[in-house]
Amino acid sequence: MSKRETIEQKTTEILTPIVSEKGVEIYDVEYVNEAGEWYLRAYIDKEGGVTIDDCEAVSRALSDALDVDDFIEDAYYLEVSSPGLGRTLKKDSHLEKSIGMEVDVKTYKPIDKQKEFTGILKGFDADKITLEIAGEEVSFARKEIANIKLTLDF
Repeated sequence: MSKRETIEQKTTEILTPIVSEKGVEIYDVEYVNEAGEWYLRAYIDKEGGVTIDDCEAVSRALSDALDVDDFIEDAYYLEVSSPGLGRTLKKDSHLEKSIGMEVDVKTYKPIDKQKEFTGILKGFDADKITLEIAGEEVSFARKEIANIKLTLDF
């Protein structure tokens, strides 16, 4: 397991009882290096969406717990936020909650001369994601997909 994966897993373990107490759920945890700076990001969610007060309460509790455990050697910034409206769907649980919603799929390589597709998420399994695009079902191999997000409609 990589350093990044270890930190994300350990943070998730620490965060689990905190979110339970605060009435929210973990959407995702990521530990990333951007422009030479490390960021530990915890994305939280709940039915109806999270508030800034939810983020603040979880951030304070998580910060205190991380200070006690002190397992991250790097200097880092802690961020706790909502995954946002155009959230990335990384896990099967994210896909399950999004069935019937409009999503944007980006592929690594062009398929029929395009790399971006928008459609209604109809289903998924271990190997593929199925969308309804213009009334037709289209399946993409998971290994072809660079990312999948909820569509932002304004």
